[in-house]
Amino acid sequence: MYHHIKKLMYTVNIGTPDVKFGNLLLEQFGGANGELAAAMQYTIQGWNCTDDLARRDLLLDIGTEELSHLEVVGALIRMHLKDLKTNREAAEADPLVTIAGGGGVNLYNSQGDAWTADYLKITGELDVDLRSNIAAEARAKIVYERLIDHTDDPGTIDTLQFLMTREITHLKAFTAALESMEKSPFAIGFLKPTPGIVDEYFNASTGDGDEGESDMRGPWQTSFGLKPVESEMNGGPGLSTEDIHGTEGQEERGKQDSGQKATTSVFAEALSQTHPSTNKHAGNGTPPLQTREPQNGASKKRSPKGFTHRS
Repeated sequence: MYHHIKKLMYTVNIGTPDVKFGNLLLEQFGGANGELAAAMQYTIQGWNCTDDLARRDLLLDIGTEELSHLEVVGALIRMHLKDLKTNREAAEADPLVTIAGGGGVNLYNSQGDAWTADYLKITGELDVDLRSNIAAEARAKIVYERLIDHTDDPGTIDTLQFLMTREITHLKAFTAALESMEKSPFAIGFLKPTPGIVDEYFNASTGDGDEGESDMRGPWQTSFGLKPVESEMNGGPGLSTEDIHGTEGQEERGKQDSGQKATTSVFAEALSQTHPSTNKHAGNGTPPLQTREPQNGASKKRSPKGFTHRS
């Protein structure tokens, strides 16, 4: 259950209201990187996280704090927009908020676009969701930083500094939750990528540009086993697509599946009965899956089904 306490997480005080700045602040109320989006994303991820109760607690802790941040942002916006209720010139700066919203907050961004659940990144794969959350906190931090750049009001700056700082706190927590799974940063999901082609950096943008750019080189082409590969259109061999011949077996998942599970979790039962990615039965007498091997030295080609059963 939820319980509201009539006290802000951070006390908001401003000097002179600034209607135009209040409009900018709406980005963090009803925008893509705002507090409501964060609260809903983390909370719904937490509700779905029945297979790791410890990290579920993390998601619900931070998701609930984000609702408190929404309340703080809302208070700050209302203080800056208060002149909309009585001042015609101020009202003309934001007719939508003035006329449709009565000069208060609503679920719109700074451009008047309605909030949408399309902002949320929820996959049901815990490590993937944690990565999304780390990126979300980083984006929100930058938005607050830019808002600070556009106001001189000390009370407003203090409030935004508080909110910006908490983004880094959450970023640290999500990063620790991800790293404590003790899995490779490139081990995603259940299926391994195809060797060879997975390490090929495709040099798809070549030549010299009009702004002084050229075909650049950097560690993103050679780190973690990567190597540059030129396109056939640029005289190179292209990607080793002939390496693709079905799936490549199970990915290493570290401690991702070892967390304490909710009484409603079906994960353990599902793993014992099905292939977790393809939902093909492997219990009840059906042989487990294996990757397709080329026959009699034939070239490797993609199987229509991508796998075969053992005979």
